[in-house]
Amino acid sequence: MAPIICKSALEAVSLIQDGETLWTHSMGATPRLLLNALAQHALSKKDLTLLQLHTECAESLSDEKLKGHLRHRCFFGGLPTRLLLQQGDADYVPIFLSEVPKLFRSGEQKIDTAIVQVSPPDKHGMCSLGISVEATLAACQVAGKIIAHINPQMPRTHGDGFIHFDKFAAVYEASSPLPQHPLAASDETSLAIGNNVAELVRNGDCLQMGIGAIPDAVLSCLNGHKDLGIHTELFSDGVLNLVESGVINNSKKKVHPGKLVTGFALGSQRLYDYVDDNPSVIFMDIEQVNDTSIIRKNPNVMAINSALQVDISGQICADSLGTRIYSGVGGQMDFIRGAGLSEGGRSVIALPSTAAGGKVSRIATVLSPGAGVVTTRAHVHYIVTEYGSANLRGRSLRERARALIDIAHPDFREQLCRETFDMWGLSV
Repeated sequence: MAPIICKSALEAVSLIQDGETLWTHSMGATPRLLLNALAQHALSKKDLTLLQLHTECAESLSDEKLKGHLRHRCFFGGLPTRLLLQQGDADYVPIFLSEVPKLFRSGEQKIDTAIVQVSPPDKHGMCSLGISVEATLAACQVAGKIIAHINPQMPRTHGDGFIHFDKFAAVYEASSPLPQHPLAASDETSLAIGNNVAELVRNGDCLQMGIGAIPDAVLSCLNGHKDLGIHTELFSDGVLNLVESGVINNSKKKVHPGKLVTGFALGSQRLYDYVDDNPSVIFMDIEQVNDTSIIRKNPNVMAINSALQVDISGQICADSLGTRIYSGVGGQMDFIRGAGLSEGGRSVIALPSTAAGGKVSRIATVLSPGAGVVTTRAHVHYIVTEYGSANLRGRSLRERARALIDIAHPDFREQLCRETFDMWGLSV
């Protein structure tokens, strides 16, 4: 059955009824126009639940007037939902990113309506989920109905993210710019971390990394490398620079050799233009991208992630500040485990040595009460700060403590030594 062609975003979302569970397309493909309309429509509804990963430009749905009408259920927290999560006005679901599609496909999490942003249909009637496939493909496969914003500015990307126009219940077409994240300016700390991580990267490695100041700094330090590959949940302009210079050619990969594999992209218009109709970039279902059994098939996987806090035993907190939810579990463990099982694989947790303007050491004797352990001390490999790198694989607790204190900020090293003895009974 052909979809309803709507004259406004509000008309499109008016199909949503009381008590529905909704999924929204996330990251750079967040359907902002439809979500702004949903913020208006939801005021006349009750008990709506909005499932999501990180969303961009969706602050309208965080309005306190929506309390009792719409509640966020987040698999990953971002700027629009962080305060709601910390106040208890939204729900956080800790889960590996690779398992979110499984949750949908198994029926454990029902979805009444999926809200998406797609490219215009091609001559075959196929629309593309564009720069963000992640878990949205799975959501669309199980949803009772799909409401789509057709955006001529959405790139048509290759891979898994195709949906036929006739699968939509309602469509609204409008041209709208996609959110852009230009390369982060590298400060002295990020650049020092980037250099330390780059020293651990070997020619021919298959990289996974995120976006932000530290990943961008790492990528900027890899210009002297060669034959690098990419199999990652997301990528940004720093990767594009290395593709164009020939450093990244994906020639050593075993899974999709010669092609860049990702789940979503977030960056500049230049990046979006690059992925548009580019068969050398494959946007895949995140259940596949982040599947440990697939990641490990590539040799020399180098997983580069970040953290909020590390304790001296190597436990990694990456989703909360104590009990205050900050982000999410995401794909960190998917890739750290995949890298650990890959032949020649390694993983890195890279973070500044301090927080709060230098007042707090991110390397702590023990994690803050309530802090979420995303990566266990049995999985951790390299920890990197601006002061160097610590290899924790196969190391005892005492050896780990010594190595981590050596890369902590000098202002905190003496205190960490003292507390390590007092709390752990370890002389370092």
